Amino acid sequence: MPDLTLTQVAAIACHASEGAIDAVVAAVGASACRVAPDEALLLGRPGEATKIVTAVSKKVTALDDDAVVLDATDGWTMWTLEGDDAREAFARLSAVPLPDEGFTQGDVGHVPVKVLVREERIHLVVPAMWGAFLRERILDVGLPARERPEPAAWSGPTAKRRGAK
Repeated sequence: MPDLTLTQVAAIACHASEGAIDAVVAAVGASACRVAPDEALLLGRPGEATKIVTAVSKKVTALDDDAVVLDATDGWTMWTLEGDDAREAFARLSAVPLPDEGFTQGDVGHVPVKVLVREERIHLVVPAMWGAFLRERILDVGLPARERPEPAAWSGPTAKRRGAK
């Protein structure tokens, strides 16, 4: 049975030239999801959006005068599936092939979702207006999911959440 957790995360939109994004994303201390050649969604710990925006803005605008870096946290909701059946639950929601680890995006439960696979977790980043709908779709796929009552804070790509398996 997979666990379903609302995950609190800072989401930063970075729009710049491909080269500027390439040079910056490795040095910002956030997980970078490359959405398009000139766009990345950076995911960081809750409450660190301002710090990340400041750091990324300084670096990226030095390489691209037209770059835009914005705190987009309020525009996104993250749900995390984890456990032995997480991949099976995802497969019931989407035909999007999951990488072993990494980023992909596409239709998940009839919603446009950014998917970040890390270790034994599948993070589903969805526009905030679709957050409740995606939760319902996950709970209705026919595979029981245990919803954790309290939100968890994003801990980055390698750190384990307390109590995680």
